[in-house]
Amino acid sequence: MVTYLDADAAPLRNTGQIRLYNEEGFKGMRKACQLTARCLDALADIVEPGVTTEALDRFIFEYGMDHGAIPATLNYRGYTKSSCTSINHVVCHGIPDAKPLKEGDIVNIDVTYVLDGWHGDSSRMYPVGRIKRAAERLLEATHECLMRGVAAVKPGARTGAIGAAIQSYAENQRCSVVRDFCGHGVGRLFHDAPNILHYGNANEGVEMRPGMIFTIEPMINLGRPHVKVLSDGWTAVTRDRSLSAQYEHSVGVTENGCEIFTLSPGGLDRPGLAS
Repeated sequence: MVTYLDADAAPLRNTGQIRLYNEEGFKGMRKACQLTARCLDALADIVEPGVTTEALDRFIFEYGMDHGAIPATLNYRGYTKSSCTSINHVVCHGIPDAKPLKEGDIVNIDVTYVLDGWHGDSSRMYPVGRIKRAAERLLEATHECLMRGVAAVKPGARTGAIGAAIQSYAENQRCSVVRDFCGHGVGRLFHDAPNILHYGNANEGVEMRPGMIFTIEPMINLGRPHVKVLSDGWTAVTRDRSLSAQYEHSVGVTENGCEIFTLSPGGLDRPGLAS
């Protein structure tokens, strides 16, 4: 039995109940999410061959500090970095390190800032120099999957409509959808109810209601959907070593559709515009 409740009356922990935020909550999310989006915009000028993901992570930390925000991943369940940087066949949760990026790499950078108690969660793909056409096609398909999932958000529909829209397009493009990870409720908490699957049937899942806030973050593979987590306990990779990509927005359900909180102020959140 799914229950919905006024977010202001909910305890600050994941109880499995779905919070419904008011306009003040939406204002808080706009502010936090736009800070994240501006940081992701700034990274477009920094990602290039030779730069290390450790340097990118340091920039993300300092950018947050300069704007009164804390990276949500820092010390989250033992994670020691301010972002996740997932390169090529890394699906998600790649740990920034001292290895330089190479020409032709693709990298997902996932940033969540906590600003005034609100979590702004978003990620984008960045090409490193000139990339192969297969990688370009994957980035284009993955972003289109995200936007088709966003377009399915409206009150009265079920969350399964999001996954159905994503899966249908991905498989039509001869790609696969990762099943092991999903979107999630977000707001005052980093990870909250409900889970947002990126595959499934339109008539499944919970009913979307005005005030719900969650992420949509499809991970799309050029090969098969299967993944494994490496011995560090975080890094997830494709089992067949095929390329993987991910784009993520935080969205809120409105009376007649949805609001995307994490849109790029500079219009840089679409493939081909972040290089």
